[in-house]
Amino acid sequence: MRRLQGITGTVIAVAVVAMAAGYGQFGAVSALGQVATAFGHPVHAGTVAEEAGLSGAALGAGLAILRLASMLGQPLAAAADRLGRRRTLIGWSLVGLGVTLLAALSPSYWWFVAIFAVGRPFLSAAAALGHVVTAELTAPENRARALSVVAAGYGLGAGLNALLHSALRGVAGFRVLFLTCAVPFAVVVVLARRVPEPTSLTRDSTEERPRFGWVERGSTGRLLVVMGLIFATSLTSAPASSFVFVYAENVTHLPKGVESAMIVAAAITGLLGLVLGRRSADHLGRRPSVAIGATGVGLAAILLYSGSQAAVVLGYLLAVLATGFVAPAGTALPNELFPTSVRASVAGWVIVASVLGAIVGLLVFGLIADSTGSFETAALVVAAPIVAVLALVGRVPETKGTSLVGTMGAGA
Repeated sequence: MRRLQGITGTVIAVAVVAMAAGYGQFGAVSALGQVATAFGHPVHAGTVAEEAGLSGAALGAGLAILRLASMLGQPLAAAADRLGRRRTLIGWSLVGLGVTLLAALSPSYWWFVAIFAVGRPFLSAAAALGHVVTAELTAPENRARALSVVAAGYGLGAGLNALLHSALRGVAGFRVLFLTCAVPFAVVVVLARRVPEPTSLTRDSTEERPRFGWVERGSTGRLLVVMGLIFATSLTSAPASSFVFVYAENVTHLPKGVESAMIVAAAITGLLGLVLGRRSADHLGRRPSVAIGATGVGLAAILLYSGSQAAVVLGYLLAVLATGFVAPAGTALPNELFPTSVRASVAGWVIVASVLGAIVGLLVFGLIADSTGSFETAALVVAAPIVAVLALVGRVPETKGTSLVGTMGAGA
């Protein structure tokens, strides 16, 4: 019992570290409207740029660059297979938050993008490793629940950033928002000792050691299927989350009070999604839960950008619910499909797939919004790849109940 209580406490500590990473990462999204207004220039009326402050292509390109920078999180996450989970999780969190603080000094939009891009891969690696550590700390029957807690931590961090941005809107600029990253930085420093090293795997001298950042022979095909699932989901979810505040504030002119209420309500729908997703992952299985959640993300994105303030609010709430729903199964599946010796490397490749999908989605969304003058049309196009998720999810085995050999959770 004492051992289980200790594991619960460490999972909470990992969730708080995930919250810090989420707070740092979401700053570029929540503050994008203010950044566009601060660095925008007068343009011809009737364009996306006239409404948003910068063109859809510029906004999409900037967000795509930030996502592209996250690909460097692959070797950072993979390093945990050799350097250890704890050292990399805490170290990358602190580096990422420290660099993100410097975004407050940005003299232009592209400087903002460049500075934020430096810290992004460290925070991406930390977020991915948080799921790995959590999976390895917990037994099969508790894994989905624990992953839900960590996902809630990350979402809470992002939500706190968005809520603070909304509260500061019209009172203080985006620079103040980024200065507040000093708080989660300090929290991670305090919690560093509460996070243990979860693996105890010893490698036999005759066992072939996988190349750095890759998986063992025979698992490549499975890895590519998992990456395909992540790619297709991110292609839809990235535009749905990244343009929402620009669209809400600068296009539909959602009142500040309504935006704040929407963010608060999203915390409830996100929690509801996690609870429902955890139950689905444990009862229906990982694969059907991923399919249901991904479909919900696509439908919510279409509703969000359909044109009215009410649609923005309802679409955002449903998008958060669907994202929460897919999180327990979506994070458990890749961790349960691969052995402990390469699990962090797989997490790194999940980052790559997520980034590539997000880049394609953001660029396509921005270009279509510019060419058609319609965010709704852009949302319809980027929601289509969810069909690929439904096709690919059946290509991997169901992993519910899998014990992760060589970890603290395997002996819990």
